[in-house]
Amino acid sequence: MNALAVRVDTTSPVPPYEQIRAQLAALIATGRLTEDERLPTVRQLATDLGLAPGTVARAYRELETAKLIRTRRGAGTRVAALPPAPKHPDPAQLATLAGDFTAAARALGADAEAILTAVRKALD
Repeated sequence: MNALAVRVDTTSPVPPYEQIRAQLAALIATGRLTEDERLPTVRQLATDLGLAPGTVARAYRELETAKLIRTRRGAGTRVAALPPAPKHPDPAQLATLAGDFTAAARALGADAEAILTAVRKALD
């Protein structure tokens, strides 16, 4: 994974672990991180971002709970297989994805107009 793909804004009201979780979830959901791709270790990502390892560990735990990643001793942390897409999107899941994207975009400093522009461009 590109070390620059995840950024944390320490001045944001969104907790750092949530910024990491939301950005990684978005990268996985969009296919920019693919199945079985190895993620940095907790310590490595914490060092890269200048955060405590516990912060990154919490983000990874939440991603594991959501079944987006899996960690195995000796194999590291890897992107899990995404379940097949449902035929009709679940409104609650769409709201969660939109919230994740919005939180990640705000962590990068984007305002509402920039976020809407990015979504419109992605839909085209």
